[in-house]
Amino acid sequence: MLKRKKKQDSLSPAKVLTFGFAIIITIGTFLLSLGPASASGEKLGLINAFFMATSAVCVTGLVVVDPATQFSLFGELTLMILAQIGGLGFMTMGTMIALAFNRRISLRDRLVLQEAMKQNTLEGLVSLIRRVTIYSLVIESIGALLLAARWSFDMPLQQAIYYGVFHSISIFNNAGFDLFGTVHGPYSGLSAYVSDPFVNIVVIVLIVLGGIGFIVMSDLLSYRITRRLSLHSKVVLTVSGILIVAGALLIFVMEVFKSPAFQELSLLDQIFASIFHSVSARSGGVSTLNVAEMQQSTQFLLLLLMFIGAAPGSTGGGIKVTVFAILIGAMYAMLRGKEDIVFFRKRLSKVSILRAITQTWLALFLVILTAMILSALEDRAFLALLFETTSAFATSGLSLDVTTKLTDISKVVLSLVMFLGRIGPLTLAYALTPKSRKELYRYPEGDFIIG
Repeated sequence: MLKRKKKQDSLSPAKVLTFGFAIIITIGTFLLSLGPASASGEKLGLINAFFMATSAVCVTGLVVVDPATQFSLFGELTLMILAQIGGLGFMTMGTMIALAFNRRISLRDRLVLQEAMKQNTLEGLVSLIRRVTIYSLVIESIGALLLAARWSFDMPLQQAIYYGVFHSISIFNNAGFDLFGTVHGPYSGLSAYVSDPFVNIVVIVLIVLGGIGFIVMSDLLSYRITRRLSLHSKVVLTVSGILIVAGALLIFVMEVFKSPAFQELSLLDQIFASIFHSVSARSGGVSTLNVAEMQQSTQFLLLLLMFIGAAPGSTGGGIKVTVFAILIGAMYAMLRGKEDIVFFRKRLSKVSILRAITQTWLALFLVILTAMILSALEDRAFLALLFETTSAFATSGLSLDVTTKLTDISKVVLSLVMFLGRIGPLTLAYALTPKSRKELYRYPEGDFIIG
């Protein structure tokens, strides 16, 4: 009895999340490797099935095969369901099923949900999960209706409705999969709609709503009653807005004079394309232009935006905009000779700062090490491999057309990076390390020269 209890206690929330995502990926791999999942009836190789399942569950969008031409309806629906589970989180889905059957949510389940939603408290957690599910379904439904209405002019109504539902779920959950391979050619993405303001606006809104996080959405919807936003929401909205505008301006400047594809567009289309890719780079993974044909300076900018990523508790990845804000705040405080990082008249705790620094260093180490490993395995430009690695870690999904040409071992490496990017390096570290004990003493303070 004691041994059994000890074994159960060892399953920390971080371990539950890690194992949970791994199990779902395993199930997805099995389903996608079946014959009925293939459009041709020929089974997809195990490595490719594993990569696609990982990309779907981790809502990344990197592909080694074109989803539309490779998969049957069964395969496409499997991808869509995996992306939905991966975007909302399996604990969120499980909680809603439990509530539907009037099952009590245990303290242990609440602790796992707290880790999954990146919350600092257990208070109001189940209520938040309810709101998250409702928000997601409402937003995805509206997105599906709008996209289906637009695409009904280009294809049969039944196909337009299916495409609307699939792409709304894929884009809102920041998965980045598309089915236009059978319509406009394999790996074409949304290139046919680069000059379509309606599709651009709907997709941009879906990506932004999926990327700012459910906590921020909840704050915004209750603002009419509370008349206030949390510090988290203020920082996320401010930094996200700055990144979108700054990213769009830089993309426009770097592409407008040198990119042949960009010069063929009207000024309005150029502006939309700049905003679209500034938004999509941080979490969306869909594109209206071929990123591989962009300037290297633009590709590196997209790489940086991918690395920063979306907000905590969202469907996006990266180091998160709040971590980026803390790093900028720390630099500003140091240059101004201040001891505290202050946002909106609130001082950040030392724990938050140390967590942000740790998360950034773990992410940098993972991305650089993986890119070096891939450069040893693949005969390709380092920037291209670094771009794919960053896209995999940040669960962004943008690609320089390299992923489809990788060897099997490189695909496995990138799959592991997608997995680490989805659950978070810190979560994995907590899952692998033994439970820390409170220190009973502190060492004397020391000092050494810096800079």
